[in-house]
Amino acid sequence: MSEVDPATSPFDRIEEGIHMTAPTIDTVALESGVRSYSRNWPAVFSRAVGSTIWAEDGTEYLDFFAGAGSLNYGHNHPRLKEVVLDYFQSDQLVHSLDMFTTARGDFLQTFSELILQPRGLDHRVVFPGPGGANAVEAALKLARKVTGRESVVNFTNAFHGMTLGALSVTGNSLKRGGAGVPLVHATPMPYDDYFDGDVPDFMYFERLLEDSGSGLNHPAAVIVESVQGEGGINAARAEWLRALAVLCKKHGILLILDDIQMGCGRTGGFFSFEEAGIVPDIICLSKSISGYGMPMALTLVRPELDIWEPGEHNGTFRGFSPAFATAAEAIRTFWSDDALEKSTQTKGAYVESRFNQLVAKYPEHDLISKGRGLARGLQFGTAELAGEVCAEAYRRGLLMETSGPEDEVMKILPPLTLTDEELNRGLRIIDESVDAVLGRA
Repeated sequence: MSEVDPATSPFDRIEEGIHMTAPTIDTVALESGVRSYSRNWPAVFSRAVGSTIWAEDGTEYLDFFAGAGSLNYGHNHPRLKEVVLDYFQSDQLVHSLDMFTTARGDFLQTFSELILQPRGLDHRVVFPGPGGANAVEAALKLARKVTGRESVVNFTNAFHGMTLGALSVTGNSLKRGGAGVPLVHATPMPYDDYFDGDVPDFMYFERLLEDSGSGLNHPAAVIVESVQGEGGINAARAEWLRALAVLCKKHGILLILDDIQMGCGRTGGFFSFEEAGIVPDIICLSKSISGYGMPMALTLVRPELDIWEPGEHNGTFRGFSPAFATAAEAIRTFWSDDALEKSTQTKGAYVESRFNQLVAKYPEHDLISKGRGLARGLQFGTAELAGEVCAEAYRRGLLMETSGPEDEVMKILPPLTLTDEELNRGLRIIDESVDAVLGRA
């Protein structure tokens, strides 16, 4: 596979008859050192369709990253692209704050009819801003307003966003360290299987709640992910989630379900908590809700919790109308029946079987296969090994990242719409990459 020549400017080329001259500044040096993905994937990407991305030099990559879960339906899906083009060409509103628009009404009606009502959910829809952290901040803020309490319980290895409130309920020490101020009013509890089954579920949490001498402030809410994506593809058991819901109800604690990365079909059902049969008080959605990779977020709240005064929570970019248009069409296209859900479950089971084969092939490395649906991970003994496997896969034309507290988990989030051939090709590259790295090790 050809490599990108860093000495060649990505702009010094002729494409579609338009000459683009070389820039006069070093664009890499101009950008902040905080960038991360481009360090592991130094190619300059220019085009993407479905599950494939092309670099400017023509190198083709299979995408098992999908915008960190923002592209569940792949890149530039033809039907969604048609909606985007039609929307812009018809001079409809792009920026609308929370004014009524045709696109907003179409999304709300479609979302209610095809997503909420069939699942027996009566939640109201809040548009909190453009990203997942906005959805989490709104959820935390509303939970505290409703209950009059400040404390929130989160879980070990959780990730909920990079703003201060979301960081306070995030476990990753590197991310938390960037806050620059104390992160308060949050208490971490053990996530499912944190003690490898040696401790009964919620023994510690419930004891603290019931002991007046524990020092635990009565929480306003508990915030949880059904599958911890950034935390290492840790999938909570359905019975653990059900027990958590019961515990919250017993103690008058609101349950916030962060479905930002795992919602919109990533684990099979539209919501990742459907398998457990629970009904969270507040649900956070973003990433793939727009269907096209455009910024959009939702905070879904039970009607009795919707006590905000008009304008008490707002944001300039909470009404990005083109995202409403693609979101509605994505729901009509993929959620009018259960075909995508069944396909995701089938492909996810196949990935699990292939990862289990790698676990059995290298027993001396104590690999662990993890995940649900098409959110899958392979945990290695060290972050170095996981990173080397991802680097080897990149050299072979596959994009995937690491996750976990030490980046010890090789993580895949392929588009749910990928073909069987693409899935097998990607898994073959993973097999080859693991063999290459563990063979050297």
